Amino acid sequence: MDQFESKIVRNLPDLLMNDWKNIFLSELGESYFSSLQSKLSEKMHLEEVYPPVNAIFNAFNLCSFADTKVVIIGQDPYHGKGQAHGLCFSVPTGIPLPPSLRNIKKELYLDFDVFLESQDGDLSQWAKQGVLMLNAILTVSDSKPGSHVDLGWQKLTSMAIEKISQEKEHVVFLLWGNYAQQLAKHVDPQKHLLIKSSHPSPLSANRGGWFGNRPFSKTNEYLVAHEMKAINWL
Repeated sequence: MDQFESKIVRNLPDLLMNDWKNIFLSELGESYFSSLQSKLSEKMHLEEVYPPVNAIFNAFNLCSFADTKVVIIGQDPYHGKGQAHGLCFSVPTGIPLPPSLRNIKKELYLDFDVFLESQDGDLSQWAKQGVLMLNAILTVSDSKPGSHVDLGWQKLTSMAIEKISQEKEHVVFLLWGNYAQQLAKHVDPQKHLLIKSSHPSPLSANRGGWFGNRPFSKTNEYLVAHEMKAINWL
């Protein structure tokens, strides 16, 4: 790692580009966040870490707090080279679709009764419409899923979920699988809509509870009912 990249790792808050920076202001000064940056920097010296440093906060930078009206929660980034770019379940254009994303696309087409064969896994256009595509853990080491579980990211991302729950109304939380559903404790169900289903991974989806749960049309119905613009998911 060159000196410039190392400097960026020690100044992660500089990578936040919108109103989330002010929301996180108190957290960014906490000792756990300094520890997180040090641990992350150390890992980056020893092994390949994803996503690239400048994409770690993509979920926040592409979807401001003010614009957030849907939240999709993942666990941690894809751990294969070139896959992770800071949005849960999404991959950059040109990268083959991981199995979970393939099943997300299948359910999307079933939900809206369309026949599409798009192999583009970049879901940035969702984020730009107000979908916060948040992994609870924002980084991962190459080929080691869950390897950054002890860095401290969950404290920051749980705070983000709590802030949305407390200060906004009528946000849709799409909770796919047990891990995401455990984070429902941070959300007030009286103010927001929680749509729970099994995880789109093949093992979980094939057991039932994923295909046919229609999360995308249900989300749009709720948004429109509360006088918000529907998401163009396709």
